[in-house]
Amino acid sequence: MKHKYLLSGILLAGLMLLSGCENNFDAKIYGELSTTNFPQTASDYESYMMDCYIPFTSYWGYSWGGNQQRPFYIPTDGTIRLLDVPSDLCAPAVDGWGGAWLYLSQCKFDDMVYCPRNPNDAQPSDYEKVRDITRMTKIINDLQNATVLPDARKTELVAECRLLRGLVMYYLLHFYGPVPVILDPALIGDSEAEKGGGRPTLDEMSKYITDDLEYAASNMVETQNETGRYTADYARFCLMRHYLNEGSHMSGYYQKAYDIFSQFHGDYALFTTGTNPYIDQFRVANKNNSEVIMALSCSESGKGDAKLGNNFLFHYYFNNWSFNKVDDKGNPTHVALLDGGGWGQCYNIDPQFYDTFEESDLRREGILTQFFHAWEGWVTREHIGSKWYGFIVNKYPIETKAVRQANDFPLARWADALLLHAEADVRAHGKVSVAAIDEVNQVRHRAGLNDLPEVATASVEAFLDALLTERGHETYYEGNRKIDLIRFNKYYTILNSFGRAPSSQYFPLPNFAVQQAEEEGIALTQYFTRPDYDGPQR
Repeated sequence: MKHKYLLSGILLAGLMLLSGCENNFDAKIYGELSTTNFPQTASDYESYMMDCYIPFTSYWGYSWGGNQQRPFYIPTDGTIRLLDVPSDLCAPAVDGWGGAWLYLSQCKFDDMVYCPRNPNDAQPSDYEKVRDITRMTKIINDLQNATVLPDARKTELVAECRLLRGLVMYYLLHFYGPVPVILDPALIGDSEAEKGGGRPTLDEMSKYITDDLEYAASNMVETQNETGRYTADYARFCLMRHYLNEGSHMSGYYQKAYDIFSQFHGDYALFTTGTNPYIDQFRVANKNNSEVIMALSCSESGKGDAKLGNNFLFHYYFNNWSFNKVDDKGNPTHVALLDGGGWGQCYNIDPQFYDTFEESDLRREGILTQFFHAWEGWVTREHIGSKWYGFIVNKYPIETKAVRQANDFPLARWADALLLHAEADVRAHGKVSVAAIDEVNQVRHRAGLNDLPEVATASVEAFLDALLTERGHETYYEGNRKIDLIRFNKYYTILNSFGRAPSSQYFPLPNFAVQQAEEEGIALTQYFTRPDYDGPQR
């Protein structure tokens, strides 16, 4: 039998090594390279490590070992599409683009079994990123064995690479559940190991991620010379979030999530400038403000390839091609500066989700409930289901007449950290503290709201319900809603109340992976469901 190795993705004819994640990170394009001539110098090893950032860019695609993949933050197939669309944020589509645009918004995931190795717009797939994990394992081992690096610098680079590897595992866990991975460099090149295996347990997969993130949080640099390159504080944020996600089955994780908050080194604070500080924090002029722990740095020059920087193209998925640039009185509309129209308004706001906002909530101003159609006039809520599915996401302002905008995509904000810490406090200690209430109220005050009502703080259950609502209002379309709903064990309950019960808790593994495992005598379960899932077991 001809063996086809699932987890191997090491050999490359050439390497594209990134020196960062912003337009000021110059790409370094190498020709034919091998382990005999690269890496050799200390700077070579730094560039070698930077290769691990490739899955965390916003380019149209990358090839790491022969299989084309989509990065995690690309507008088409990234975290917004896979973690926000199949949630209560996005209204279900019923026609139009078809394929994944329909089944993801309807939370009907069974067709994802047909996703190919190389993803495309109709069939997004990230399973082949198990190969990226193997490659990162190889890079980590090579860094550890490098003789030209000072020990301190070697530790920092290994820590940075382990954060990136941990994040690949983190996202794959939240797409598919636990997946087989190679973390032992001695297994690379072992034909039996590289065939893959069955799923690890949830505890095992959680521990794999924890080990990488804890090492990163303890050993990474606190500041970087390049904007957009990850730091120890970002590792701490990722670790706090991971501790919370897995605290229900991993002993002590809630307390760890609570404790790590005090280890942040940066001088962070909520952004409070402007008439609507919630929206204004995302403006280009306010990049890297006091609230930003980490963001994906983007620029207008980004064209979707590695040479020109990251690509912020979400406006074309937030807006329809028929949106007119002026209204019936000739006044500019919100798309007046956009160079061209949108691409179908595939990402939108479900009116049922919009109705959960308080009327005075400034965050609601990032959602538009009407638009002026190019030839049919004003389209309003009464046209939902006919002329559009849901409301317009406008939290990332369109500021220049350019195809790509220069907004950064938020990865970790102080408001998010405050809400996570309040949650950790309550989950770890089993009671609603004054400090936890205050942290939520800080976020609410920035949104122009009063304190939480007394009924929302009267019990742990009531507080957590209020906190989940608050997280939805604060972080909508930042790529984490499905994870939040599962952590609060409300994914099925809330989506069912919205009229679209999920077909499964996580996406099924693609058929090619399951069938290939079967050929090797390995049982690779197609569906994964957490033991405490609030919906039907798959």
